[in-house]
Amino acid sequence: MPIKHTYLLLLASSFVLFACTDTAKRPTPRKVVIVNEPLQLEPTVSEQIRELLDNAVASNGKADDSIRMNNPTIVAPLYSDASHGRLWSKDKKWLPVADSFLQMIRSAESYGLFPADYHRNYLEGVMKKLLDTASQNDAALWSRGEVLFTDALVSFAKHLHAGRIGRDSITLNKDTVLNYDFYRQIFSTLHESGSPRIVLESLEPLHEGYQTLKASLPRFLDSMDRTVYTYVEFPFKDSMIFVKQLQRRLFENAYINFNTRVADSVELAAAVKKMQLARGLKVDGKAGPAVINALNNTGLEKFKRIAINLDRYKQLPDSMPAHYIWVNLPGYKMQVIDSGLVVLESKVIVGQPKTRTPVLNSEVVNFITYPQWTVPYSIIFKEMLPKIQKNVGYLTKENLMVVDKNDSVIDPTTIDWSKLSKTNFPYLLRQRQGDDNSLGVIKFNFRNKYAVYLHDTNARTLFNRPSRAMSHGCVRVQSWDTLARYLLARDTANIKLDSVNAWLSRQEKHTVPLKKKVPVYLRYFTCEPQANGQIRFFEDIYGEDKLLRMRYFAKN
Repeated sequence: MPIKHTYLLLLASSFVLFACTDTAKRPTPRKVVIVNEPLQLEPTVSEQIRELLDNAVASNGKADDSIRMNNPTIVAPLYSDASHGRLWSKDKKWLPVADSFLQMIRSAESYGLFPADYHRNYLEGVMKKLLDTASQNDAALWSRGEVLFTDALVSFAKHLHAGRIGRDSITLNKDTVLNYDFYRQIFSTLHESGSPRIVLESLEPLHEGYQTLKASLPRFLDSMDRTVYTYVEFPFKDSMIFVKQLQRRLFENAYINFNTRVADSVELAAAVKKMQLARGLKVDGKAGPAVINALNNTGLEKFKRIAINLDRYKQLPDSMPAHYIWVNLPGYKMQVIDSGLVVLESKVIVGQPKTRTPVLNSEVVNFITYPQWTVPYSIIFKEMLPKIQKNVGYLTKENLMVVDKNDSVIDPTTIDWSKLSKTNFPYLLRQRQGDDNSLGVIKFNFRNKYAVYLHDTNARTLFNRPSRAMSHGCVRVQSWDTLARYLLARDTANIKLDSVNAWLSRQEKHTVPLKKKVPVYLRYFTCEPQANGQIRFFEDIYGEDKLLRMRYFAKN
């Protein structure tokens, strides 16, 4: 073996040996450390704090056998800066700031948070135990309370400011990557003010949607059914686990009267029918999405959905543009916001679950009157080609023309459609402009990698349906004409409304460029506050709430 490689191997081995030896030498924090000499209590507590933090940093948060920290690498430097002195207590008393923060933890639900995430039960127990005079000399107890209070504050601040669901490609709040200086400043401000509520609430979003949803929480919590029911996972990976979860959930509401054995298919179907009848669902005995959604729609699960939506607001900047278009996909609604006021609200139709509309940030750059729709290849191959191969008359019915690579229109009856496939399709399908065009009479363009846009539709009766996840991914707008007038009214382009109206009346295709680009946000919010103080929930059309619930809130 070359000398250089041998040296590196020995050096690496020495690091491993040192790490193992260091771990072996690290003292295990004792459960009880009684200090009878008053002057020794403070240095002993400091030593216990250091031992707990050393263990937690080295053991992925496990400070000892009884407590686990969530943020050891942030908490440890906070105590290092204080020479491992106490931050929440002094002598044999908790500081008032500790009592105030514990009260905030108790009321965490009013912020869309969960008290258990902030060591509530452990801290309650420590504070109660330290009321006993004999326990007040226990340095180990003080140290555990200390580090868990600090760990709780770090989590509370992080969750209030940045949320729990993490950043993604559309996160606009650039201040959600939190470093050590952020937390150090919180502790500095906290001890200056003595008020955790003032310090922590200053970290919350200023967005009006967040504030109004949060303001609706107390009324929701007052009437919330806190019964803990079995959550039924759907779609399921293991059919036996699903059946057991379903049976247990039906048993909890007395739709089936036993849970000591697995029900057979007849018994389970009878229980499902009983549940469907009680809840006004179609009675067919099948445990499909409607049944599972109804069973999972409990008080606790609704609260989790509120928590998820509050976190979605934390992905937005506190200050939105003066003018913008906001589309809430699950709410099937578009709003135009102008200087903080909703100046236009319209029903929309969004993508089906299999061709979902993406969430995105962009800006409207132009709109086109009497546009032509060039059918995406994905739609051609998945939906249209089989129908054309069966009956070429489908093209006429759908107002489609066939165009070759030279942009020449081809007679479809001259093509052997049976020989065409995904790997052999040298044509484009375009829908002739006009009232029968799927894009309707106006299309609003904004840059995005998904090739989606806002547009009118030739199927306007569909806006009367309550559930409107029906498109191939684009957003159909009922009030397209009002949106066009708004864009023209605030733009400095020379094109006037009269000209656009004339083009529409003559069914002419024209592009209207916008000098003042209008931001557009496609978003996914599944609940919103109502004027009466209640909270309205929308269908989780793309299963995003379910996904986030399982990833971040399954244990709550």
